[in-house]
Amino acid sequence: MSILRFNAVERASNRKAVEAIVPAKKVSEYFGENVFDHKAMKKYLAKETFDVLTQAIDTGTPIGRDMAYHIAAGMKMWALEKGVTHYTHWFQPLTDGTAEKHDAFVEPDGQGGVIEEFSGKLLVQQEPDASSFPSGGLRNTFEARGYSAWDPSSPAFIVDDTLCIPTVFIAYTGEALDYKTPLIRSIEALGKAAKEVCGYFSDDVKKVTCFLGWEQEYFLVDEDLYAARPDLSLTERTLLGHESAKNQQLDDHYFGAIPSRVQEFMKDLEVECYKLGIPVKTRHNEVAPNQFELAPIYEECNLANDHNQLLLSVMKRVSRRHNFRVLLHEKPFMGVNGSGKHCNWSMGTDTGINLFSPGKDREDNLRFITFMVNTLMAVHKFNALLKASIASASNAYRLGANEAPPAIISSFLGKEISDVLDRFENSSIEDAIKVDDKKRLTLGFGRIPELLLDNTDRNRTSPFAFTGNRFEFRALGSSANCGSTMLALNSAVAYQLKQFKKDVEALRSSGKSKEVAIFEILKAYIKESKPIRFDGNGYSEEWKEEAAQRGLDCENSIPLQYDAYLTPKVIEMFKETNVLNNKELIARNEVKWEIYIKKVQIEARVLGDLSLNHIIPVVIRYQSVLLETIAKLKETFEGDEYEELSAEPRRLTRKIARHICAVTKMVDEMIEARKKANSIVDSRSRAIAYHDTVVPYLDKIRKHIDDLELMVDNQMWPLPKYRELLFIR
Repeated sequence: MSILRFNAVERASNRKAVEAIVPAKKVSEYFGENVFDHKAMKKYLAKETFDVLTQAIDTGTPIGRDMAYHIAAGMKMWALEKGVTHYTHWFQPLTDGTAEKHDAFVEPDGQGGVIEEFSGKLLVQQEPDASSFPSGGLRNTFEARGYSAWDPSSPAFIVDDTLCIPTVFIAYTGEALDYKTPLIRSIEALGKAAKEVCGYFSDDVKKVTCFLGWEQEYFLVDEDLYAARPDLSLTERTLLGHESAKNQQLDDHYFGAIPSRVQEFMKDLEVECYKLGIPVKTRHNEVAPNQFELAPIYEECNLANDHNQLLLSVMKRVSRRHNFRVLLHEKPFMGVNGSGKHCNWSMGTDTGINLFSPGKDREDNLRFITFMVNTLMAVHKFNALLKASIASASNAYRLGANEAPPAIISSFLGKEISDVLDRFENSSIEDAIKVDDKKRLTLGFGRIPELLLDNTDRNRTSPFAFTGNRFEFRALGSSANCGSTMLALNSAVAYQLKQFKKDVEALRSSGKSKEVAIFEILKAYIKESKPIRFDGNGYSEEWKEEAAQRGLDCENSIPLQYDAYLTPKVIEMFKETNVLNNKELIARNEVKWEIYIKKVQIEARVLGDLSLNHIIPVVIRYQSVLLETIAKLKETFEGDEYEELSAEPRRLTRKIARHICAVTKMVDEMIEARKKANSIVDSRSRAIAYHDTVVPYLDKIRKHIDDLELMVDNQMWPLPKYRELLFIR
């Protein structure tokens, strides 16, 4: 096995990088060429059809069946000219991945041949098997019917020979079975609530749009080495492996020169992204060896989320062309940084205003404070929900590991914004609010700096940090669907904005002016939400204690964190915003608990197999070599000389024997714990049992095997080691 392992390293080292397929033209000339975007729609649709479709995209108005047939005809013509032979409804089930079923553009012509056919009915709706996807009990195995329905706001695109149509995925009874459906609902709820609050400051705003800019971190590993590690192949993380003597401690990988093989992969990936209309902008080395990041220009939230999901599948396909495997697990290697997916979130109006950008006059700044404070209120009220929205079995290995935000939700604002809010809270109505001759609302104290980027440092330990004109939610895991946390954040802020309007109107109905009502409500909100504001070191032990005293959610158990979805105030919030009903929430928690159980179960089974069938047999063979050495020493030397010369082999043999006993004993105990947990019927209780009684064995068993790795002959060790996995050659 050792020879195979080192041959793999040698092949990886000597293999020439695959040349990227870069068109001999500027990016602007081929960007979106595989997308049925506005340019393609103008060319292939009649003007009336084009106007109806663009209006539906802009305003969310429904498209009639007759018009859908015209759109389908134009879309088919465009696709056929590009050599497309199949179509699929592309959707996002509750697996953190995507799904697709390909059908050919062929129908019998009645004369023994076929014709290319793609009707409006096929565009608008299909019927995948809903029983085969996670549903949390919404669908029984014998109730297969579910529907995928076209989402016109996200353009169709081509991958290989297939036209992919972004769709929602719902049960026959109407409940959402995906991430896209509630995400769209949350976007609509937020847009409506934000527009109404904007009405306090201007009558010009007709629409508010939610924006998302994600930053995708990932690892690359040589395909040969990946194949030689069953744990990587089956779980996407190394369940075993001692730290390399050199890893990230010199900080020489972060923002360093990109390895040539990786550069070729990145160039190839970017070309594929540009063809699909994904506006990737940034690429660089991340902190850990073999870790990298890609980030696009921000887009409308629903489209941005689709693009991120599409990127993940494109990355996997392109990486194989370069003899790499992409690892999206949040913590594939112990001892080095894990990977996240930072979500930069903001709101903007159709009048060109970023609601999180301080304005050039005081009236604009009051609007800025209004949306800032209401966002803080939402994060404060629903901090447990937001934490649950990023919680997973894999992300648990990353959060709080001195590299990522802690598993406590707080918000960093920086000194400038914090000072403004504190002054607002402590000011009187006479000092803070003034109305000038033109009846404009202004702040009585100094203006907020127009540019905040250089006025405050960033806090990398904050899960929800304000970064100048947006909030950066840094806690989401690299393998997760952005929709999971975006729908929770959008809904919470939408609910809070509606509450703000109710509170303001209640004061106005009591006779107070709009200006006074806004001031008093904001002042109360600033005080109430203060516990969520934290600008210190989120990695410190002191913060954990302080967060608990502030009343923030500090639960560490993933299964128990999911309980946040089913608290009365969260159920009410999702109901009020029309994003998820009670039945859908219960079902989604069932899915989350089941996925947690299965991921831990798979890791435990793989670790048990590696321990007993790969590691221990090799260790015993090496132990036998030591025992033979001891026996030959005894034959050769006598007395004190034998005692001296055999002391180290005997000591090493005893240490190895103890590790062997500990590993075999704990593997048996882990199997029994798993069996006991599996006998529990209730999924929540079973997930808790897996967390409490099975997960601890993963680290305990690993510790013994990682120690053995340093003792056993390197040529005999059956798995590629970290020093081989972590450095691309």
